[in-house]
Amino acid sequence: MKKYILSIDQGTTSTRAILISQKGEKLFQAQRPLDCLYPNPGWVEQDANQIWISVVDVINELLIVSGVKWDEISSIGITNQRETTIVWDKKTGQPIHNAIVWQSKQTQKICDRFESKKNLIAKKTGLRLNPYFSASKIRFILDKVKGAQKRAEEGELLFGTVDTWIIYKMTKGASHATDPSNASRTMLFNIFDMKWDEELLSLWKIPSKMLPKVVDNTDDFGEASFFGKDVHIRGVVGDQQSALFGQCCFREGESKNTYGTGCFMLMNIGSKPVLSKSGLLTTVAWRIKGKTTYALEGSVFIGGAVIQWLRDQTRWIEDSYDSEIYAAKKPDTAGVYFVPSFVGMGTPYWDDDARGAIFGLTRGADRHNITRAALYSIAYQSKDVIDTMIKEAKMPLPVLKVDGGASANKMLMQFQSDILQCEVRLPRCVETTALGAGYLAGLGSGFWKNIDDIESCHATSQVFWTKMDPKEAKKLCKGWDKAVEATRVYKIKD
Repeated sequence: MKKYILSIDQGTTSTRAILISQKGEKLFQAQRPLDCLYPNPGWVEQDANQIWISVVDVINELLIVSGVKWDEISSIGITNQRETTIVWDKKTGQPIHNAIVWQSKQTQKICDRFESKKNLIAKKTGLRLNPYFSASKIRFILDKVKGAQKRAEEGELLFGTVDTWIIYKMTKGASHATDPSNASRTMLFNIFDMKWDEELLSLWKIPSKMLPKVVDNTDDFGEASFFGKDVHIRGVVGDQQSALFGQCCFREGESKNTYGTGCFMLMNIGSKPVLSKSGLLTTVAWRIKGKTTYALEGSVFIGGAVIQWLRDQTRWIEDSYDSEIYAAKKPDTAGVYFVPSFVGMGTPYWDDDARGAIFGLTRGADRHNITRAALYSIAYQSKDVIDTMIKEAKMPLPVLKVDGGASANKMLMQFQSDILQCEVRLPRCVETTALGAGYLAGLGSGFWKNIDDIESCHATSQVFWTKMDPKEAKKLCKGWDKAVEATRVYKIKD
């Protein structure tokens, strides 16, 4: 009897596997940390083989710890860090270069060459011309690796975002595919025509032979034959769209913010894509049975990563979860503002040259105040995105659904509610990214009959209500705006 959905959540800093019951409950979880490589300032890479090994590890651990048999699994869902780019040899299945991570700025000069085409790109893809997306990363690899362009043109090389890489490995090379949500993040996919765009491929000189087939999010992506027989991959979706689905934001206007390595807010805008005029992105949320749902998205590049920085670079804390305890040792930030623009700034600024800074330091400020300021910076940056989205969508935001690892930080969530002056709602299971892919896989395999079945599984665990006086919230946000303005004055250029 098929009792479970196996969901893989392959993120920037770790890979998770969870088992989901028919009631939508997370029963077991396994996790492996992942290292990033920093070969030059602003560059972020990963070993693609290590990504795959981490997937194998968490699946094996999950099956061992849970005691669940392979034939009890109905289907597999996959969600992934988006935009991260891998190019591999079709014959050997080996990467020809490190994976270039979504955060990396190493392709800025390539993007600069296409500045005159930014409006064309935006009109077709809903995206800004930016090294964040996959197209310039593919171009970088084809330029850097000797003979790669010719091999790609001859069909010897394949491209994929992380979902495609995992699918290819799981199916032992039988399936080279992706879904519309991940395809829409490459800067090569026309979100109006819902297909790879020949004009954009020509612009970037990327051979179409490299590209995966794009199929609906709940289609059959192939049998996971690497692990065993008869279990198919039936749900694939980019991590932020997956969280939107996992939060049951199925109706227009419903929104969520995911607090992970970065922070990402998405708003369901229905079946018609609307191009933003305020620095937001228009993206494909999902496509089920041929029907496409779109979303507006705003991005914070450094969210929970600022706490990782405190842990790894300053070594003030041993574990990211200690940040709340550490920050609570002082009642406030002592006037300190921390702007963690380590790799530039996302929505609404899109300033690739900004770098991190700490303002308002006095002799009385200490590491506890700075840690609290670092936590607050996540909320401030999210508010910048949310304010932009409210303006663009022309509707209020009475409720913000939240998820991701940092949403477990009560201090952060209360402060987010305070400066937004709105309700912040935390779900029973904060790992909604993994749940979203699992829900889609369950729809694809018939584990759940419809959306109503999924909504009946969703529950809220905690609600944060605004406690701060509106005048105080406005004053704090004004200080943040000044810190951001000062940060953007200081530029780093090659």
